[in-house]
Amino acid sequence: QVQLVESGGGLVHTGDSLRLSCSASGRTFSGYAMAWFRQAPGKHRAFVATITWTGGRPYYDHSVDGRFTVSKDNAKNTIYLQMNNLSPEDTAVYYCAAGGPEGSSWYTEYDYWGQGTQVTVSS
Repeated sequence: QVQLVESGGGLVHTGDSLRLSCSASGRTFSGYAMAWFRQAPGKHRAFVATITWTGGRPYYDHSVDGRFTVSKDNAKNTIYLQMNNLSPEDTAVYYCAAGGPEGSSWYTEYDYWGQGTQVTVSS
């Protein structure tokens, strides 16, 4: 079975940093992209960042560009999301996704999903 497991969420204050991890098992995703999405209460799932598995090319949503950095470790089958200068607007459940085409910001184009990890930023 393919599994994606996120970790690293928590409760922080405005301006703090967090690093999220997503470990994949069951298969590798060479030739595809992995991504981070987030969903706040009452909102639709929104794109955050994505990275190609082979080339490591990143793409970011404008809301996080300059503050968040997506990276990967191919040997560990893991991607990361370094989040700096967090604000209350970043509060959401963060989901890891896999199996999408390069650069895709559409959640419908990803085939596999993790269970999510909660990030809460207090003012």
